[in-house]
Amino acid sequence: MTTPTSDIDENSHRISDKSELVEYFEAGNKPRSDWRIGTEHEKFGFIRDGLRPLPYEGEASVLAILEGLRDRFGWQPIIEAEKLIGLKKDGASISLEPGGQFELSGAPLQTMHETCNEVGSHLREVREIADPLGVAFMGLGASPVWSLAETPVMPKGRYRIMMEYMDKVGRLGRQMMFRTCTVQANLDFASEADMVKKFRVSLALQPLGTALFANSPFMEGRPNGFLSYRSQIWTDTDPDRTGMLPFVFEDGFGFERYVDYALDVPMYFVYRDGQYIDALGMSFRDFMQGKLPALPGEVPTLSDWADHLTTIFPEARLKKFIEMRGADGGPWRRLCALPAFWVGLTYDSGALDAAWDLVKGWDAPTRQALRVAAADDALAAEVEGIRMHDLAARTLEIAEVGLRARARTGAGGMLPDETHFLNALKESVETGKVPADELLEHYHGDWNDDLGPIYSQFSY
Repeated sequence: MTTPTSDIDENSHRISDKSELVEYFEAGNKPRSDWRIGTEHEKFGFIRDGLRPLPYEGEASVLAILEGLRDRFGWQPIIEAEKLIGLKKDGASISLEPGGQFELSGAPLQTMHETCNEVGSHLREVREIADPLGVAFMGLGASPVWSLAETPVMPKGRYRIMMEYMDKVGRLGRQMMFRTCTVQANLDFASEADMVKKFRVSLALQPLGTALFANSPFMEGRPNGFLSYRSQIWTDTDPDRTGMLPFVFEDGFGFERYVDYALDVPMYFVYRDGQYIDALGMSFRDFMQGKLPALPGEVPTLSDWADHLTTIFPEARLKKFIEMRGADGGPWRRLCALPAFWVGLTYDSGALDAAWDLVKGWDAPTRQALRVAAADDALAAEVEGIRMHDLAARTLEIAEVGLRARARTGAGGMLPDETHFLNALKESVETGKVPADELLEHYHGDWNDDLGPIYSQFSY
């Protein structure tokens, strides 16, 4: 999730020492009783008449959806340069990705029951506004038909700066920005040691998340050769701020080591006086020393640090919580399954230990190879004797045990725990097929190599 512009405090405390950046992460430590679940999910909007992408302005547009949600459901506006670019309410926010992808960053909630209710409520609100406008949304990992040139550009200053930089550091950065959607889970940790274990497990198993949720086999109207093209795109976007972070698995890893990494990730921008100022090529370490050419002599605030952290895109990301970033966007059931999967693995100590036992023997090349293979073959992938399908079966068993141990009831006590949210993933293990496999079967079968039906059959 990007930090809403309205939440960036230009007058907050100025950072004087690296220790303050370490303390920023330490402030995320929470007792188990305060752990929460945050879920983020993106979706593509389109105009039913002509199956065109949703522009920012117009009768049927992103702006019309935002205004409708604001006026009918009490969301508060987020304004940048006099443009409505997002909404917030009750700890949740709605934001726009570069190509108009519509993102809900959910509130921190206690149970998966609450999380799934939030997802359902959001989709119902959006549909109530969108239907009369002839607009719909679909959950896929990559835009299946529209070209990059056909994709609209949202009026957010940070994206202009990012676009220019992407072309210099990778081949597929613009594809990532404008043509992909994801679902993510944000989870808490109790201490530095707890963070380290969760971060390692999360990074090691992101390829499995990619495989189970693979849902982006098309681009520009035809198969693209991958089951998760969204994941493939991330392998050629920007090596300075993406990937599997091998240093996380090294002895001595902790908050300070992640700070050192983030300090050297090239900056994109700094937000001042209502504008994003280009800081391309400089590091936050330079900023700490007052060496940004755009702001000579000025040192950063903690808000600047928080904003910079949102411009780092590894497969799992550290903030004051851990973000799971490896999954494609998808249908409603899988928007609930993704956080359930990670909660089950990481919020019960026995499950976390079991998950770590599965992955602790893998080296960096193995983890990277699994990442690549997941994008290609999903559950059919195999790397050095590790069969992704077998890994999925065992990991889901662990996640189910973890959710059962949490014993968080739902539906007024009728549901004893949160395990049923894994059903969509268990079905994939039983059949060996992930959403991308099913889409390709349709494409080569009843759709007769035509992607037109995907809009109606896979919209929310």
